[in-house]
Amino acid sequence: MRKRTWIAMILALLVPGLGHLYLGRRARAAAFFAIVLFLFVFGLLIDGRLYTAQQGSFLSLLATIGSMGAGLPYFIARGLRPWGDVGSITFEHGTAFTLTAGLMNLLLVLDSFDIAEGRKE
Repeated sequence: MRKRTWIAMILALLVPGLGHLYLGRRARAAAFFAIVLFLFVFGLLIDGRLYTAQQGSFLSLLATIGSMGAGLPYFIARGLRPWGDVGSITFEHGTAFTLTAGLMNLLLVLDSFDIAEGRKE
């Protein structure tokens, strides 16, 4: 793997769309950034939860990795306050949105890998 590929993947993992921006795909970068950030923030605003590894089960650990896939937005949100109100009617939907944002960004890391390696135009 080339140095360019590593840099693109790390940037894509840190901030959604940043890896694509590094690779010169400005339109994709802007779209991916907006989509992932919207899903993540919207999920938090409707009382979604951010998974943490302290819950003790293997599935919870997988969900934590998925949520952390959102990159810096996850860690910024974790530092602000605890999220998620189990009593809220939108709790499950919000949690699904935040988890989907993280998983989508992990797929975008793979997409930036393919672009950097020349496997995808």
